Amino acid sequence: MTGKTVLLAGATGLVGRELLAALLADPAVAAVHALGRRALDVQHPKLTSHVVDFAALPSLPRIDEAYVALGTTIKVAGSQAAFRAVDLDAVTAVARAAQSAGATKLGIVSAMGADPSSRVFYNRVKGEMEQKVRALGIDTTVFARPSLLEGDRASLQQPRRPAERWLQAAMRALRPVTPANLRAIAARDVAVSLIEALRTRAPGAHVLLSGALQRR
Repeated sequence: MTGKTVLLAGATGLVGRELLAALLADPAVAAVHALGRRALDVQHPKLTSHVVDFAALPSLPRIDEAYVALGTTIKVAGSQAAFRAVDLDAVTAVARAAQSAGATKLGIVSAMGADPSSRVFYNRVKGEMEQKVRALGIDTTVFARPSLLEGDRASLQQPRRPAERWLQAAMRALRPVTPANLRAIAARDVAVSLIEALRTRAPGAHVLLSGALQRR
Protein backbone atom coordinates (compact mmCIF):
# COMPACT_ATOMS: atom_id res chain seq x y z
CA MET A 1 0.00 0.00 0.00
CA THR A 2 1.35 3.42 -0.93
CA GLY A 3 0.51 6.59 0.95
CA LYS A 4 0.44 7.51 4.60
CA THR A 5 -1.27 5.53 7.31
CA VAL A 6 -2.75 7.98 9.81
CA LEU A 7 -4.19 7.71 13.30
CA LEU A 8 -6.95 10.06 14.47
CA ALA A 9 -8.40 10.24 17.99
CA GLY A 10 -11.47 12.39 18.59
CA ALA A 11 -13.08 12.23 15.15
CA THR A 12 -16.56 12.99 16.53
CA GLY A 13 -15.68 16.46 17.83
CA LEU A 14 -15.87 19.82 16.11
CA VAL A 15 -12.25 19.87 14.91
CA GLY A 16 -11.91 16.08 14.81
CA ARG A 17 -14.74 15.81 12.28
CA GLU A 18 -12.96 18.29 10.02
CA LEU A 19 -9.66 16.46 10.43
CA LEU A 20 -11.35 13.23 9.41
CA ALA A 21 -12.91 14.78 6.32
CA ALA A 22 -9.63 16.37 5.25
CA LEU A 23 -7.61 13.21 5.78
CA LEU A 24 -10.08 11.01 3.89
CA ALA A 25 -10.02 13.46 0.99
CA ASP A 26 -6.21 13.66 0.96
CA PRO A 27 -4.70 11.61 -1.89
CA ALA A 28 -1.46 11.31 0.14
CA VAL A 29 -3.35 9.32 2.81
CA ALA A 30 -3.96 5.62 2.16
CA ALA A 31 -5.60 4.65 5.46
CA VAL A 32 -7.09 6.35 8.50
CA HIS A 33 -7.49 4.53 11.81
CA ALA A 34 -9.95 6.42 14.02
CA LEU A 35 -10.03 5.82 17.78
CA GLY A 36 -13.16 6.58 19.78
CA ARG A 37 -15.41 5.43 22.59
CA ARG A 38 -18.07 4.56 20.02
CA ALA A 39 -18.04 3.51 16.38
CA LEU A 40 -18.20 6.24 13.78
CA ASP A 41 -21.26 6.54 11.58
CA VAL A 42 -18.98 7.41 8.67
CA GLN A 43 -18.07 4.78 6.08
CA HIS A 44 -15.17 5.17 3.67
CA PRO A 45 -12.78 2.75 1.93
CA LYS A 46 -9.82 4.36 3.72
CA LEU A 47 -11.40 4.38 7.18
CA THR A 48 -11.18 1.83 9.99
CA SER A 49 -13.03 2.73 13.19
CA HIS A 50 -11.71 1.33 16.48
CA VAL A 51 -13.84 1.41 19.63
CA VAL A 52 -11.40 1.75 22.52
CA ASP A 53 -11.00 2.49 26.20
CA PHE A 54 -8.52 5.36 26.31
CA ALA A 55 -7.42 4.25 29.77
CA ALA A 56 -6.33 0.89 28.35
CA LEU A 57 -5.45 1.29 24.69
CA PRO A 58 -4.76 -1.84 22.63
CA SER A 59 -1.73 -2.23 20.37
CA LEU A 60 -2.18 -0.05 17.31
CA PRO A 61 -1.39 -0.77 13.65
CA ARG A 62 1.77 0.75 12.21
CA ILE A 63 1.23 4.41 11.41
CA ASP A 64 3.14 7.34 9.95
CA GLU A 65 1.46 10.28 11.64
CA ALA A 66 -1.20 10.92 14.25
CA TYR A 67 -3.72 13.60 15.17
CA VAL A 68 -5.42 14.00 18.54
CA ALA A 69 -8.55 16.14 18.89
CA LEU A 70 -9.84 14.77 22.18
CA GLY A 71 -11.46 17.20 24.58
CA THR A 72 -14.42 17.82 26.84
CA THR A 73 -15.68 20.40 29.31
CA ILE A 74 -15.95 20.17 33.08
CA LYS A 75 -19.73 20.48 32.73
CA VAL A 76 -19.92 17.50 30.40
CA ALA A 77 -17.24 15.49 32.21
CA GLY A 78 -18.88 16.08 35.58
CA SER A 79 -15.79 16.89 37.63
CA GLN A 80 -12.26 18.23 37.38
CA ALA A 81 -10.89 14.70 37.75
CA ALA A 82 -13.03 13.43 34.88
CA PHE A 83 -11.97 16.39 32.76
CA ARG A 84 -8.28 15.62 33.40
CA ALA A 85 -8.90 11.98 32.46
CA VAL A 86 -9.83 13.10 28.95
CA ASP A 87 -7.89 16.28 28.22
CA LEU A 88 -4.66 15.18 29.90
CA ASP A 89 -4.55 11.42 30.45
CA ALA A 90 -6.30 10.23 27.28
CA VAL A 91 -4.44 12.65 25.02
CA THR A 92 -1.09 11.64 26.50
CA ALA A 93 -1.98 7.94 26.24
CA VAL A 94 -2.82 8.28 22.54
CA ALA A 95 0.40 10.19 21.88
CA ARG A 96 2.43 7.49 23.62
CA ALA A 97 0.61 4.71 21.76
CA ALA A 98 1.10 6.51 18.44
CA GLN A 99 4.81 6.78 19.09
CA SER A 100 4.98 3.06 19.88
CA ALA A 101 3.17 2.37 16.60
CA GLY A 102 5.84 4.21 14.63
CA ALA A 103 4.43 7.73 14.30
CA THR A 104 7.13 10.35 13.79
CA LYS A 105 4.66 13.23 13.38
CA LEU A 106 1.98 14.22 15.89
CA GLY A 107 -0.61 16.99 15.68
CA ILE A 108 -2.64 17.90 18.76
CA VAL A 109 -5.55 20.27 19.22
CA SER A 110 -4.81 22.14 22.44
CA ALA A 111 -6.30 25.49 23.48
CA MET A 112 -5.52 29.18 23.62
CA GLY A 113 -3.90 30.01 26.95
CA ALA A 114 -2.44 26.55 27.58
CA ASP A 115 0.05 27.00 30.42
CA PRO A 116 1.06 24.44 33.09
CA SER A 117 1.48 27.24 35.65
CA SER A 118 -1.84 28.97 34.92
CA ARG A 119 -4.25 29.70 37.77
CA VAL A 120 -7.10 28.80 35.43
CA PHE A 121 -7.76 25.06 35.75
CA TYR A 122 -8.65 24.51 32.09
CA ASN A 123 -5.55 26.29 30.81
CA ARG A 124 -3.35 24.53 33.38
CA VAL A 125 -4.52 21.07 32.31
CA LYS A 126 -3.95 21.90 28.65
CA GLY A 127 -0.46 23.17 29.51
CA GLU A 128 0.32 20.04 31.51
CA MET A 129 -0.81 17.94 28.55
CA GLU A 130 1.51 19.79 26.19
CA GLN A 131 4.36 19.38 28.67
CA LYS A 132 3.86 15.61 28.95
CA VAL A 133 3.55 15.15 25.19
CA ARG A 134 6.70 17.17 24.54
CA ALA A 135 8.57 14.92 26.97
CA LEU A 136 7.85 11.92 24.73
CA GLY A 137 10.32 13.28 22.20
CA ILE A 138 8.33 12.51 19.04
CA ASP A 139 10.27 13.81 16.02
CA THR A 140 7.77 16.50 15.01
CA THR A 141 4.93 17.65 17.25
CA VAL A 142 2.57 20.52 16.49
CA PHE A 143 0.17 21.94 19.07
CA ALA A 144 -2.72 23.98 17.67
CA ARG A 145 -4.08 26.56 20.12
CA PRO A 146 -7.30 27.89 18.60
CA SER A 147 -9.44 30.66 19.96
CA LEU A 148 -13.23 30.26 20.18
CA LEU A 149 -14.25 27.59 17.68
CA GLU A 150 -16.97 28.12 15.09
CA GLY A 151 -18.79 25.18 13.54
CA ASP A 152 -21.99 23.18 13.41
CA ARG A 153 -22.32 22.02 17.02
CA ALA A 154 -25.99 21.10 16.63
CA SER A 155 -25.19 18.26 14.23
CA LEU A 156 -22.80 16.84 16.84
CA GLN A 157 -25.55 16.92 19.49
CA GLN A 158 -23.35 19.05 21.70
CA PRO A 159 -24.94 20.97 24.61
CA ARG A 160 -26.53 24.31 23.77
CA ARG A 161 -24.27 27.18 24.80
CA PRO A 162 -26.26 30.44 24.63
CA ALA A 163 -23.39 32.54 26.03
CA GLU A 164 -21.02 31.08 23.48
CA ARG A 165 -23.38 31.89 20.61
CA TRP A 166 -23.65 35.47 21.85
CA LEU A 167 -19.86 35.71 22.08
CA GLN A 168 -19.45 34.35 18.55
CA ALA A 169 -21.87 36.97 17.21
CA ALA A 170 -20.01 39.72 19.04
CA MET A 171 -16.65 38.47 17.80
CA ARG A 172 -17.88 38.38 14.20
CA ALA A 173 -19.02 41.97 14.46
CA LEU A 174 -15.69 43.04 15.96
CA ARG A 175 -13.53 40.87 13.71
CA PRO A 176 -11.98 43.73 11.70
CA VAL A 177 -10.52 45.30 14.85
CA THR A 178 -9.78 42.12 16.81
CA PRO A 179 -6.19 40.81 16.98
CA ALA A 180 -5.80 37.65 14.86
CA ASN A 181 -5.04 35.41 17.84
CA LEU A 182 -8.31 36.41 19.55
CA ARG A 183 -10.70 36.07 16.61
CA ALA A 184 -13.17 33.19 16.52
CA ILE A 185 -11.93 30.54 14.14
CA ALA A 186 -13.65 27.96 11.95
CA ALA A 187 -13.03 24.37 13.01
CA ARG A 188 -12.10 23.50 9.42
CA ASP A 189 -9.38 26.16 9.43
CA VAL A 190 -7.85 24.57 12.52
CA ALA A 191 -7.91 21.11 10.95
CA VAL A 192 -6.48 22.08 7.57
CA SER A 193 -3.77 24.32 9.07
CA LEU A 194 -2.74 21.63 11.56
CA ILE A 195 -2.34 19.02 8.82
CA GLU A 196 -0.39 21.44 6.65
CA ALA A 197 1.91 22.45 9.50
CA LEU A 198 2.61 18.88 10.54
CA ARG A 199 3.64 18.02 6.99
CA THR A 200 5.91 21.05 6.51
CA ARG A 201 7.46 21.96 9.87
CA ALA A 202 11.00 20.94 10.74
CA PRO A 203 11.55 18.36 13.50
CA GLY A 204 10.87 19.65 17.00
CA ALA A 205 7.88 20.86 19.00
CA HIS A 206 5.88 23.75 17.55
CA VAL A 207 2.95 25.84 18.80
CA LEU A 208 0.49 27.37 16.35
CA LEU A 209 -1.48 30.24 17.87
CA SER A 210 -4.95 30.95 16.55
CA GLY A 211 -3.81 33.72 14.24
CA ALA A 212 -1.46 31.32 12.45
CA LEU A 213 -4.33 28.85 12.04
CA GLN A 214 -6.67 31.35 10.38
CA ARG A 215 -7.13 30.84 6.66
CA ARG A 216 -9.16 33.97 5.85
